[in-house]
Amino acid sequence: MAEAFARAYGSEVLHAQSAGLAPALAVAPLTHHVMMMKNVDLGDCYPKQLEHVQGPIDLVINMSGYDLPAGTGAAVEVWDIPDPIGESETVFCQVRDDIERRVLQLIETLRSRKPVASEALALPAQPAKVDTRRRPTRQ
Repeated sequence: MAEAFARAYGSEVLHAQSAGLAPALAVAPLTHHVMMMKNVDLGDCYPKQLEHVQGPIDLVINMSGYDLPAGTGAAVEVWDIPDPIGESETVFCQVRDDIERRVLQLIETLRSRKPVASEALALPAQPAKVDTRRRPTRQ
């Protein structure tokens, strides 16, 4: 759910990848249903192991209720989210809404953050060079 909300609402400030310590074999049908109630399609989201996450990671949101294995190399934020598997649609909706609220807060934090020092100290852009003789560009 969190990955789908992050992709739907904040793809310009983050790239979300969902993974778990003991992922299910498939996304629960009720998860698809309650997300479609919010007009958020899970798309190609699927349960996967942590080692299947690609690229560098800046932040890990841990919703597992368990400690993560050492070596993530990223900041960890813990969200106390109950697992709705085996619960009613009402519980799934409550969990979905809690995750959505937290994802929106994270996105807002990322949008409002100050640039990192390297961005703030960047040299001013050089003026573009213009070819006044209209030569073809090199390929």
